Amino acid sequence: MTPSHIRKLAAAFDLGTTTIAASLLDLGTGERLGVCSAMNPQRQWGSDVLARIGAAADPVELSGMQMAAAAEMERMTRDLLQQIDASPEHLSGVAVAANSAMEEIALGLYPKSLAAPPFRPSFSAGQSVTTAKLGWDLDVPAYLFPLPGGFVGGDLLAFLHGLAETPRPRSLYLDLGTNAEIALYDGNGFLATSAAAGPAFEGGNLKCGTAALPGAISSVEISGDRLAVRTIPGAPPHGICGSGVLEAVSALRGAGIIDATGRIVSADEIPSNLANRRTDINGVPAFVLHRDAKSTVYLDQEDIRALQLAKGALRAGIEVLLSRAHLSADDLSEVVLTGSFGAVLSPAVLKSIGIFTEKMVIITGFVREGALAGVERFLTDPGGREQVERLAEAVRVIPLSGTPLFEQLFLANLDFP
Repeated sequence: MTPSHIRKLAAAFDLGTTTIAASLLDLGTGERLGVCSAMNPQRQWGSDVLARIGAAADPVELSGMQMAAAAEMERMTRDLLQQIDASPEHLSGVAVAANSAMEEIALGLYPKSLAAPPFRPSFSAGQSVTTAKLGWDLDVPAYLFPLPGGFVGGDLLAFLHGLAETPRPRSLYLDLGTNAEIALYDGNGFLATSAAAGPAFEGGNLKCGTAALPGAISSVEISGDRLAVRTIPGAPPHGICGSGVLEAVSALRGAGIIDATGRIVSADEIPSNLANRRTDINGVPAFVLHRDAKSTVYLDQEDIRALQLAKGALRAGIEVLLSRAHLSADDLSEVVLTGSFGAVLSPAVLKSIGIFTEKMVIITGFVREGALAGVERFLTDPGGREQVERLAEAVRVIPLSGTPLFEQLFLANLDFP
């Protein structure tokens, strides 16, 4: 395709704490012309939102974080333009959805009000700015999604906006990332909350964790004493992404290699050749998933604990929302799952590690790139802004911090079933 065939183009972004997803759209046809993803370079300031909020207290570090994300988003945009032989002059706008802290940092704001209760963002309405204001060299109109409140951010709003169908009453929506965002549609509006899951669901902060990029182990199966891994095509195995972590832990639980408390058992407790994969790495019990001349990919005991904290927080957050709506998990009509954790997740895996019930397994569907799809819909729909801002007003945020019920449920859900 040559530039003369291109009308107005726009770039959509899901600016995640761990990964950034981007796409390029033809605004005339609504067609997606390209898509890409990359690690968020802000991870050098910490793998989770709270670490970055702490770093942002220093104006120099805040500026560094803003410019790092800006440079990566602009690089991704230029790469997408180059792939279709278009130039930056064809770009007419950019839209970004992110969690509350990521959006504030993108604007060069210190998210101080998110550092302590009542955890309120410094703005709630959508922000119409320019990419230059975000720190880009390119200067085109930019829009940042509204922030309903607390850590319920523009990314969850984008996910809900991008849904193909009108929500059915008693539908549950899960965006699994560093910040697990949860919404429940009760028939009138959305109850929403955010559980600080940490980066385990995206493979971040684990010893061999990586984003869902080529070479990441995305699936693990154990049959007898044989273990098989699948990777995201494009590179040999060099790490493990979120879907791979969840499948690996489920498989290791099924094989008796991880017990109900999350302990990796000793080699002499494993009655098969899989015992050869049980080792200690830097003094920490570990299980090797893949080894070749170039890399060793493993999960260790600290990785398992990180996943237990993440899944305990997510399950507790779900239960708190259900409690507010006077519902149980068995009352749900559907569950819709999205996130940048890698391959499509089997709902049965989420049941085996204690996040889903049997009923939830049956009614779960998966939406790939849910937040990105919502940003794309915003850009290509003439009434997108009005719809998004009306949706933001229909979201009621339920805080979890300091809630006795959340703390009780969190502790009750740390172990595996």
